[in-house]
Amino acid sequence: MTDSSWSKQLKGNLIVSCQALDDEPLHSSFIMGRMAVAAEQGGASGIRANSAEDIKEIKKLVDLPIIGIIKRDYEDSEVFITATMKEIDELMTVGPEIIALDATSSVRPNGETLDEFYYAIRKKYPDVSLMADCSTFEEMLKADALGFDFIGTTLVGYTKQSKGNKIEADDFSLIQKAVEKLNRPIIAEGNINTPEKVKRVLEIGVYSVVVGSAITRPQLITETFVAAIK
Repeated sequence: MTDSSWSKQLKGNLIVSCQALDDEPLHSSFIMGRMAVAAEQGGASGIRANSAEDIKEIKKLVDLPIIGIIKRDYEDSEVFITATMKEIDELMTVGPEIIALDATSSVRPNGETLDEFYYAIRKKYPDVSLMADCSTFEEMLKADALGFDFIGTTLVGYTKQSKGNKIEADDFSLIQKAVEKLNRPIIAEGNINTPEKVKRVLEIGVYSVVVGSAITRPQLITETFVAAIK
């Protein structure tokens, strides 16, 4: 799949996040591979996946562009999405079309700055497409200026600096602002959990939209039904 073909495939369409962490019931590369097949059969145009193992399995089963990440905790850092070159190197062994990484102002491992990390990746892997997972508009501005290929709203409401700003059903002002002010394509992600929200953010003009928990985390989906009953 060439750069132009996968990028055209993602534009205006749905990306499904197929992830299950160690403590979740569906944690398994085998299961995530089948989850990706189900997403493809449902009409997804791309997959977001966590770990080289899961991506390797998914690539065996579906021919969809993949946004690859590795979630890993570091004691000296608040950043856990593709935090260091170790994770980049691991992802490059399986060749996702895009690598996403935390591009917030949160403290990074070993005191490395985002600028240092970004330029190190570009030097080592000049052809890789990079997505900036951001939590505030200021972080998006910085990622845009640095030259990330895609800007994501992934971490809005999930960092100290963005608490209280989670994207809600009737307020897409941050996404609207990003689409209007930034040069790079915007990928909407984070609390986009209904078909209506997907339709709305695409109407605003985002490049594509990622949906995860509302499709691929049955324990969380079940909780919403149980909560409604109670």
